[in-house]
Amino acid sequence: MNNREMSSLQFLTRLSLPRLAYHRISAQNPGVVFLSGYMSSMNGEKAVAVENFCRSAGYSFVRFDYTGCGGSEGVFKDCLLRDWKNDVLSVLDNLTTGPQILVGSSMGGWLMLLACLERPERVAGMVGIATAADHFVTALNQLPSEVRMEAEKTGQYTRKSRYIEGGVYTIQYGFVKEAEEHCILQSSINISCPVRLIHSMKDEVVPWQTSIKVAEQLASDDVDVILRKGGEHRMSQSDDLKLLVTVVEDLLHRVTRKELK
Repeated sequence: MNNREMSSLQFLTRLSLPRLAYHRISAQNPGVVFLSGYMSSMNGEKAVAVENFCRSAGYSFVRFDYTGCGGSEGVFKDCLLRDWKNDVLSVLDNLTTGPQILVGSSMGGWLMLLACLERPERVAGMVGIATAADHFVTALNQLPSEVRMEAEKTGQYTRKSRYIEGGVYTIQYGFVKEAEEHCILQSSINISCPVRLIHSMKDEVVPWQTSIKVAEQLASDDVDVILRKGGEHRMSQSDDLKLLVTVVEDLLHRVTRKELK
């Protein structure tokens, strides 16, 4: 079976849970698992760029859609952050073997941290892109009190985004309240593996200071924060993608050398 066939669309069937759509390359470990952002799919530029690198370098790779997103089953507006965290764990448990590098974009960066806390023995390292740890909760708390009260009353509120068709998207109030249970920035994060955090200083969605806070709270001493003066939240321009692939490649080599010692 060639690499193109190995990366064809497949579905992970789970008992009493929606099927998850995924693409996978089966090759050497450590492997790489890509975690997309909120309202994103596994077909974004960053996920495909990392897949192309893994294919050429001979590393295992998985990208997938969360429940209710992209090609996966389920209803998006009914999903909670815990559902998507459990999706990540399902992928780790059922679609990968051995040590993995988690690459998380925006909300995917939050989910990679949560997954690592649940499966520390499976995660050899992490790369966060505009890591949005605690972001939904922080963003809601920063809104005017009357907006928060209206969100609680109606069960939803809207946010502007230049990345969404129409420029506005709706967030369920219950989603954010449940996300409060997964906030991690108020205390030390018990993660000891190497972590690389990339962030644009012009990010208008998730402040770059969030990545600094993550780095400060991580128990690991092997943490690098890379700030790009240019770029924007999605970090999907050519130079952004080159940097991402370089960071992933370097971390894979570092983890591999460590395992060989």
